[in-house]
Amino acid sequence: MNERILPVNGVELCVETFGDPTDPAILLIHGACASMLWWETELCDRIAACGRFVIRYDQRDTGRSTSYPPGSPGYTLTDLTNDAIGLLDALDIPRAHIVGRSMSGAIALTAGVDHPDRVASLTFVNTTTGDDDLPPPSGDFPDDTPDLTDSTAVVEYIVNTLRAYAGTSALFDVDATRALATLDVERTVNIKSALSNHFLIDFGGPVAGGFADITAPTLVVHGEIDPLFPFSHGKALRDAIPGAALVVLAGTGHDVPRGRWHEFVTSLIRHTDVTP
Repeated sequence: MNERILPVNGVELCVETFGDPTDPAILLIHGACASMLWWETELCDRIAACGRFVIRYDQRDTGRSTSYPPGSPGYTLTDLTNDAIGLLDALDIPRAHIVGRSMSGAIALTAGVDHPDRVASLTFVNTTTGDDDLPPPSGDFPDDTPDLTDSTAVVEYIVNTLRAYAGTSALFDVDATRALATLDVERTVNIKSALSNHFLIDFGGPVAGGFADITAPTLVVHGEIDPLFPFSHGKALRDAIPGAALVVLAGTGHDVPRGRWHEFVTSLIRHTDVTP
């Protein structure tokens, strides 16, 4: 790995890039509790090989980035959005294609509405509008906190959680997930904060509007059998954004499994084939 720690927005963020910096930039932002590792290295390499400069990073309280005491995140969703924009500044990138996954769909929304000059396009992956009339999660998700002093127990908790997020998908790879979870636990500054603090932040939202005010070209990617945000969440998101397109990952839950990388990368490259 070729990680760097950069000062951004008053904190330190761990970032890794792939490809040629002169290519159009794609900023990958993962969801709650997830470090940049969950944008798998090989997936980033595949995107970069298609002529994109790929950026992944640890958000606050994940991986090697700035961590806060468990239960006391000292930041809001607005701060996380400013981190994303500040990271582009640190890398001297005037505009980027923003990809927000799960919780970080809210970051993509806020970037698109409040910082439209920095956003070449938006992609929302397995996320939601948050409307009250959408169906609730349907999976059987683990709710017992593991012994956080036992790294093996923490890894198995992460594996079991992600298995539940995959729902009934036959594409879930337990061995690859366990290997990645093991590496993630090893490099995380504070695993207790990583597993909890994102769920405690003030989400707020953009100050300049909402989904209907997005002007950037927008792609919605959603798993057909996502148990966390059932498929109607993806359709509602597509309908809420003017001109948005929807790509359905067949037989896929709340993840982007290796068996769907070809469809995901193909759709993302086609979508980002616009002036950066």
